[in-house]
Amino acid sequence: MAATTLRLLSYNIQAGIGAGRYRDYLTGSWRHVLPDPRTLANLDAIARLLRRYDLVGLQEVDGGSLRSAFLDQARYLAHRAGLPWWRLQTTRRVGQVSHHANALLARMRPAAVEEHRLPGAGRGALCARFGTGDEALAVWVVHLSLGRRARQRQLAYLAERLAGEIHVVVMGDFNCTLASPELGRFLAATGLRPAAPAEPTFPSWSPVRAIDHVLVGGTLAVREAAVLPHRHSDHRPLAVTLELPAALAAAA
Repeated sequence: MAATTLRLLSYNIQAGIGAGRYRDYLTGSWRHVLPDPRTLANLDAIARLLRRYDLVGLQEVDGGSLRSAFLDQARYLAHRAGLPWWRLQTTRRVGQVSHHANALLARMRPAAVEEHRLPGAGRGALCARFGTGDEALAVWVVHLSLGRRARQRQLAYLAERLAGEIHVVVMGDFNCTLASPELGRFLAATGLRPAAPAEPTFPSWSPVRAIDHVLVGGTLAVREAAVLPHRHSDHRPLAVTLELPAALAAAA
């Protein structure tokens, strides 16, 4: 039976701030607390990229606060990209200054959505299931902590939740490479595999660290995968095209 392709994108969008060099973290630090008209231009450029994809997992989204001029960036990107379904998961609020979130945008409506608080402060995982039963596709969007101990707890939590899942995608900013011990243990425990060889995604202007990943399981086959030369965040996006078996595609 014929397979169906599914185009995925994982992107840490840095709340649309768009650092382009290391010194921007210092000279542009005010953009983390105050609105800047350039942010909207960055979001529009990101939306043009998102139009090519069926499922988009975003990290470091602002859900509406002072720094984003109270714009729900997930909603804005979904509309501008022509993706009719979206879900925002708040992970941390700092008063009205910033509203940190993960988001999932899609061309199709999932059968179920779950939000998970990960161990540690201000981190979460968002799961959407497309279809039901053994042929369901579970797509997780994650943003893990900078510290290794916190990541170990977060990956252990995720491994428990993934037990029994068959067709799975876990994508996001893991803040660690495939060579890290904690991610190695997670892959061994879940049977997931990287959709692509490690390729640097951070910082976007001269990538040296491969910390953004798309992991797949079950009978999902990877047709192609690439880190894209998109410079509207301090991360580069990771694009993956999967082949879904016909039964899974029909269910999803």
